[in-house]
Amino acid sequence: MRKSCIIMHISSLPSEYGIGKMGRHAYRFADFLKAAGVGCWQLLPLSPTSYGDSPYQSFSVNAGNPYFIDFELLEDEGLLERHEFASLTWESSPDKVDYSIIYENCFGVLRMAYDRFKPSRFKDYRQFCEDNKSWLDEYALFMALKFKNGGKAWYEWDSDISMHKAKAVAAAKKDLKKDIGFFKFTQYEFFRQWRELKKYANASGIEIVGDTPIYCALDSVEVWSQPKLFWLDKKRRPVCVAGCPPDDFSPTGQLWGNPLYDWDYHKKTGFEWWTERIRNASQTYDIVRIDHFRGFESYYTIPSGNEDATVGEWKKGPDYELFRTIEDKLGRLSIIAEDLGFITPEVRSLLDNCGYPGMKVLQFGFSDGENEHLPHNFTTTNCFAYTGTHDNETLNGWVGTLDKKSLKFTKKYLGVSKKRDIPWAVVRAAWGSVAQTAAAQMQDFLDSPKEGRMNTPSTLGGNWQFRASEDELTPELARKIYKLNKLYNRLSDTPKADTD
Repeated sequence: MRKSCIIMHISSLPSEYGIGKMGRHAYRFADFLKAAGVGCWQLLPLSPTSYGDSPYQSFSVNAGNPYFIDFELLEDEGLLERHEFASLTWESSPDKVDYSIIYENCFGVLRMAYDRFKPSRFKDYRQFCEDNKSWLDEYALFMALKFKNGGKAWYEWDSDISMHKAKAVAAAKKDLKKDIGFFKFTQYEFFRQWRELKKYANASGIEIVGDTPIYCALDSVEVWSQPKLFWLDKKRRPVCVAGCPPDDFSPTGQLWGNPLYDWDYHKKTGFEWWTERIRNASQTYDIVRIDHFRGFESYYTIPSGNEDATVGEWKKGPDYELFRTIEDKLGRLSIIAEDLGFITPEVRSLLDNCGYPGMKVLQFGFSDGENEHLPHNFTTTNCFAYTGTHDNETLNGWVGTLDKKSLKFTKKYLGVSKKRDIPWAVVRAAWGSVAQTAAAQMQDFLDSPKEGRMNTPSTLGGNWQFRASEDELTPELARKIYKLNKLYNRLSDTPKADTD
């Protein structure tokens, strides 16, 4: 069935509290998508953010971001009083997330809620802790230690605890019992609120598309507590780190800095850790987008300590064996492969063997008529056609970057004469393509300027800040998107009122 998808991270939702949350504005956005006939709501990773505020550099691949816990819902549960959170300053600008303010205030409010929390009143709390024991216990301890150490990375802690020695871990569990309980509480509340929001969206005919980064952050509970999973030296420092080699867009490549996996170890375990990771993701989302899919066929390695990605080496990854094993254990799942970047015949073969839909990004296409990202060159319906992703300019901003030759080709291809008509024409081109799902950032429907860009790769600061306002998500805009979906046979199954 043909569908449409809008990318709008929780952080970008309207909110009175500086960052989007899983409360009434999230439910209103689900209502907006329903009215617009949109079948998929795509999010960035829901994980806690660390230094740099990127959801792709998280303290845990399984935990949820406490920033998204809605205070008003906690008030409804009797855990907060309105003045305890409503009287605080949450933003420095109404259109940008100020993560420093959120960090300073959010945990204090959540700790007040925890002080009133009685597990006996919440009958599913103990079951939640038991069901998620495989990751929750270590995550809560890790975060308690991080706060005790003033936010320092685990490799800057005292030697015994940084090396995760048994006696030091046991002592920390005893000393930090209350803080550990607090971080378990935040995860309980996060997933309690998330399940209700997802249930509401699903009932409205909307599937949730989630995002699973390929790599873990160096400063994460996974690297600290399970070093065998990674390619580390005896001091538990990365031998090589992740990134991308130089290309036309980045002359020095992209240095991500994430530790790489010890794939030989993963293979010996029957890919147990990856199987559980995908299991958790598939329970959190309806459709799982796997980031940097090509890295499973082969991955770029950069010697640790290098200042850029100009020097590196490709190494063979687990390839199809990983995904065959996961499917054998979990059955067939709904997965999207982010197959962008340096794509070789071997990567295409991996995608064909898996059968997952790949991605086309129209912003990459307007070079010449042979470009594979232009709709007339799509060779399969089994793909998602994006106007752009969170790593791209908004369409409005992108048009301003086109050189004279590209601008001329773009106008000719889209059949428009004016520069200002290009963004909507790109959306129509994606929606009119043969791709099973057409997708765009919410910014592209809001005609956001370049300042609305979510992320500029390989830059630190100024990213992940975009926020929408409530008065932008109008019934008129919903009707416009609905008509687009109807025109191109992309309406979701949920019945809608006639807007003709």
